[in-house]
Amino acid sequence: MPGRASSPPASAGGSFAGALGVRLGGTLSYGGRVENRPVLNASGRSVETADVERAARLSRRVSWLALGVCVAGRALLRRGKS
Repeated sequence: MPGRASSPPASAGGSFAGALGVRLGGTLSYGGRVENRPVLNASGRSVETADVERAARLSRRVSWLALGVCVAGRALLRRGKS
């Protein structure tokens, strides 16, 4: 499908781009090699240096939330076996 992310990490990147309000992808250059990637959150603004810290903070929050969901799920499963 045109415009779809090519991998699960790209889908996660799209989610983060939307949450942070930034645009990712497009024409990129890596080590002199140019790549044309799908644009994630096309209506977002360009990435700025401060967005790196915002992305790290969001990642930590998402990780803690996922851990909490796993712990709660395990507790519920154990309660159901009793």
